[in-house]
Amino acid sequence: MPDVAPTTARTLLARTARVQREGRAPGLVAGVVRDGGLAWSAGRGDVPEPHADVQFRLGSISKTVTAVAVMRLRDEGRLGLDDPLDRHVPGTPLGDRTVGQLLSHLAGASSESPGGWWERVPGGTLEELRLGPEHVVLGAARRFHYSNLGFGLLGELVARHRGRPWADAVADEVLRPLGMTRTTPRPSGTAARGTAVHPWADVVLPEPEHDAGVMDAAGQLWATLTDLGRFAAFLLGDTGDVLAPATLAEMCVPAGVDSSAAGWSAYGLGVQVMRVDGATLVGHGGSMPGFLAGVFVDRAEMAGAVMLANTTSGLDPLVPGLLADLRAAEPWVGPAWSPSPPPVPLDVLGVWFWGPAPYVLRAQAGGLLHLGPLPGRAGRASRFLRRDDGAWVGLDGYFAGEVLRIADDHLDLATFVFTRQPYDPAAPVPGGVDPVGWR
Repeated sequence: MPDVAPTTARTLLARTARVQREGRAPGLVAGVVRDGGLAWSAGRGDVPEPHADVQFRLGSISKTVTAVAVMRLRDEGRLGLDDPLDRHVPGTPLGDRTVGQLLSHLAGASSESPGGWWERVPGGTLEELRLGPEHVVLGAARRFHYSNLGFGLLGELVARHRGRPWADAVADEVLRPLGMTRTTPRPSGTAARGTAVHPWADVVLPEPEHDAGVMDAAGQLWATLTDLGRFAAFLLGDTGDVLAPATLAEMCVPAGVDSSAAGWSAYGLGVQVMRVDGATLVGHGGSMPGFLAGVFVDRAEMAGAVMLANTTSGLDPLVPGLLADLRAAEPWVGPAWSPSPPPVPLDVLGVWFWGPAPYVLRAQAGGLLHLGPLPGRAGRASRFLRRDDGAWVGLDGYFAGEVLRIADDHLDLATFVFTRQPYDPAAPVPGGVDPVGWR
């Protein structure tokens, strides 16, 4: 395990101890992640050693694992994010909702599956849910609405495409290739017992544990701190052969915004995206009766934090605090700058004008271009990646997905024409330029 400095370790331990004590968690393990795995970890309360090898239930972090399996199917060409669910799992009332909408909680599916409280009772098959029109509670893409049912349906999609149960598919395609051998659908080996803590007394009550059936994909997995740390490394970009880095980056782009959150909070494709104290965190929280969990990474700082506890509720957020402590004590030191050839001739770079507004086209590392306003000026900005046909496609910002074409005397972008001089009369400016010119 790579070490953090002793003073940093003391700060991280103090925060972890305080959250466990004040939240009255019977057992809690936590750690920070750098360089591919745990750089520091600790166990507090009733946690046997080695604390990093004790299983706890992950809850909804299982959704991110499910999303990885779905995106693998997309990358293999077996499905598209705009495909209606009915094409892959026919016969549900959500058949006209898309795979992408389900991944980002924009499908309008009911938050829970029908029947008993699915997190506390054994589950069955999709057919046994007997879904009806009442389980479509909002219009498609109208607003963010977190749906456990939606991820149950995505798990069914994975199972049908792979011809085996969801748990076997994610074990074969995601968990084992990442080395997460202590992540299982049911507790195995040394595992914590799920408990509820009485709100007014220091006594505990065991919580039930079961197989959720078709709802497994929404919250079934158990894992150790070591395995969860490996998953944090995956979210930081150490994807191995499981997923293309570009696909992981796509998953981390916010889609559905959670307007009920106190701060900036959104959802990508199976991952939560939060803005906390100026840092963008990507990952997922998890809760099931008897357990709380969290894994979030700061991709700009190349650091992550993980937490597992066997209590139903009551803990203050720990993971964002651990990341803030690590960032303050040991900020990431990025690679040194070095020269690199630009992806276009130098005379293409520099100032271009959108009407009278000056913009700058710059080369960036990795063969990218950046088009944005002059420093200190407001305006639209995006990065662009070259396509095989020589055009450039927007990666982010206002022009995400739009195509940039570079001509000798102008830039063509989403019907806009950027010229070398403000409203250059020699360039094909839409609507033309007044023949008298500037006056």
